[in-house]
Amino acid sequence: MFISRIKLTNWKNFTNIDVPLSERTFIVGPNAVGKSNLLDVFRFMRDIARDGGGLQEAVKQRGGLSKMRCLYARAPKTDVEIELHVSEYEATEPTWQYALGLTQKGYGAVGETRAILRFEKVWKNGTLILERPGKIDDKDEELKQYTHLEQPTSNAEFRDLADFFKSIDYQHIIPQLIRDPLSFQKTGNREDFYGRDLFEKMSRMPKRTKDSQLKKIENALKYAVPNLKNLTLEHDTLGVPHLQAIFEHWRPHGAKQNEEQFSDGTLRLIGLFFSMLNGLQPLLLEEPELSLNTGIIRRLAEIIAIMQKRKTGKRQVILSTHSYDLLNDQGISAEEILVLKPAKEGTIVENANTMNDVKTLLDTGLTPAEVIIPITESPVINEILTSIKE
Repeated sequence: MFISRIKLTNWKNFTNIDVPLSERTFIVGPNAVGKSNLLDVFRFMRDIARDGGGLQEAVKQRGGLSKMRCLYARAPKTDVEIELHVSEYEATEPTWQYALGLTQKGYGAVGETRAILRFEKVWKNGTLILERPGKIDDKDEELKQYTHLEQPTSNAEFRDLADFFKSIDYQHIIPQLIRDPLSFQKTGNREDFYGRDLFEKMSRMPKRTKDSQLKKIENALKYAVPNLKNLTLEHDTLGVPHLQAIFEHWRPHGAKQNEEQFSDGTLRLIGLFFSMLNGLQPLLLEEPELSLNTGIIRRLAEIIAIMQKRKTGKRQVILSTHSYDLLNDQGISAEEILVLKPAKEGTIVENANTMNDVKTLLDTGLTPAEVIIPITESPVINEILTSIKE
């Protein structure tokens, strides 16, 4: 399954958006326009559905509903609304539709306010199977602080959808966390999105699966790090796992190195490849081009497309970027691109396929980088350059 459409009202940068998504989606726009905030919608749904999560915890992690509400909303109590469509395959009607509307109760510090359910709706194959609040909710206002999505006793009819949201995976590998995980404390019930526990996750895998995946990663890395071979996971005397590889050079047998000697780009690629190989759930990637050399970035869209394909199904990948090199690929279609542009009333989001001028230029053979990057550049960049020269 994959998320085929997203509708938002008053979510962070966005007053109102309604756009389709593809199995590979590129979120493109300048800095501070809301690319991370758009990705966070999917993380928010995951945080509601996941074990140890729930609506109130997910809202609390984001500083309360007042921090999630769009700054351009006209009234301070304007509701936040989210609707996601989930389909089995591209170009098919959604199997599931989930809609959530939230308002706020109380004022002051985060701990003194609560997110209150204004509505929760679920459709299966176009038929409405859940609509809240109902009579029970109206009798007990406390129930409106919880979604049925997070309650196994209440979501039996749409458990598959709840499990799907729960499985959404976000990865933003930070090489420093991989090299020295003990220097960074992980608190509460927050999960590891940044690679701190990457090697621990590898070590917990069955040996056959782990060895197979490391071999696939090694084969993929050859194109980026041609001197690397024999990628393995070894444990030191304290039982701490470390990645180890041999780098060939003028010595007959090369030199063994571990993650401390790996470049930032190598570690980010390893994390990316590992994430792509594990699971069929939607994968969220934030600026995956960071720390990578230009040659790899130019092939990154192709690499992702190849690694998406599995015998058991195709994995959805949604990524944010403003990299010219990544988008300079004719294999990226207009349907796969969401263009974010700042406006007076918040950020506008358009699917490139609906932008006639853009689609026409792409159809002539130009790449998304040549067509879209110029229209997403900050309008004040020339003013900044002028002020620096002065």
